[in-house]
Amino acid sequence: MIWYPYTQMKNMKTPYKIIKADGVYLYTEDNKMIDSISSWWSVIHGYNHPELNKAIREQMDRFSHVMLGGLTHNAAQQLSQKLETWLPGDLNYCFYSDSGSVGVEVALKMALQYYINQGETNRTKILALKNAYHGDTFKTMEVGDDIDYHFVIEAYGPKQNVIHISTDIPSLEKAFKKYHNELNCFIVEPLLQCAGGMKMYDISFLHRARELCDKYNVLLVFDEVATGFGRTGNRFVADLVIPDILVLGKALTAGYIGHSVTVANTKVYRAFYDNDSKKALMHGPTFMGNALACNIALKSIEIFEQNDYMSKIKEIKKITFNQLAHFKHKKIKEIRIMGGCMCIEVFDSQSINGFQEFAYKRGVFIRPFLNYLYTMVPYIIKKHELIKIIDIIKEWFDQ
Repeated sequence: MIWYPYTQMKNMKTPYKIIKADGVYLYTEDNKMIDSISSWWSVIHGYNHPELNKAIREQMDRFSHVMLGGLTHNAAQQLSQKLETWLPGDLNYCFYSDSGSVGVEVALKMALQYYINQGETNRTKILALKNAYHGDTFKTMEVGDDIDYHFVIEAYGPKQNVIHISTDIPSLEKAFKKYHNELNCFIVEPLLQCAGGMKMYDISFLHRARELCDKYNVLLVFDEVATGFGRTGNRFVADLVIPDILVLGKALTAGYIGHSVTVANTKVYRAFYDNDSKKALMHGPTFMGNALACNIALKSIEIFEQNDYMSKIKEIKKITFNQLAHFKHKKIKEIRIMGGCMCIEVFDSQSINGFQEFAYKRGVFIRPFLNYLYTMVPYIIKKHELIKIIDIIKEWFDQ
């Protein structure tokens, strides 16, 4: 029996059984529906993409996986070389993991050990955001701040090593003034807090964070597992403000296979590069650098570049904004749009109960959570398909 995520199994609604997927469409035995959330924001090129299918078959014919302990292979080397030239600044050192959560765990471990390797054992605290979500493993739950996902961590009592702040500059400055000598890093989902409610904030906050991290010698970590590859309307937010450590996942492999990369800059890497074996990063997920995942990631980046996806994302934002510009309803608290993301926040979660089935019957898969009804569409979506999604949302509120 499958134990499904984020749901009470005893009263769970029967999930839709997918028998085929192609382009932006998911198929059940009796329905065809547009996937408006890209399978948790990862399937940016749509399903069953011929070039990605070819890339995985070609690598599979060579081999599917070998460990990176004592071995290496072309796909991992080529992806690392591509990311080194593609990412901003000196984000050049790629450590691979098998999921976004583990990628963030690696980043947090890097940040702590960075200081330990230099004899600074007092920097045990992490600065994070309110409403943060960085994954469901234990350290990521600790730096998270969402009671709906992470209530289990409260069994350990009040957090001793994590400080959560709002996304305003006075709160940021106050936290650095008070804790800077104890901080090893400041971790954020840059500009867009996804699972925490699709909350959006201004780039000026991150510019100030970079200044304060530089001033007080604190590492800045960007969790772009969800926000990367254009979702905020930027290729990466790291293109605007360069972090010391960057975590990518989800769209990295176009939704084909779980994989992530934690990319460190030269300063971080050099703190581990030593004759002393105790200064090595003692971490190694079994499927890190998986050959299938790396080859798909390479092809996915190629498609992203060659098909000018940033223009596609700009058009998605424009269409979404135009379709919702004058839409209001007494049940709606706020409509937020950023890049390839749209979120409708309602006052009462009861007002969107039943919406998923309503949309399903009209040919759209959408998965509201809590008070949020959102879309993160595949970038290949056509204008009429995007308008159909928005029209169904309007119909729900207007009925």
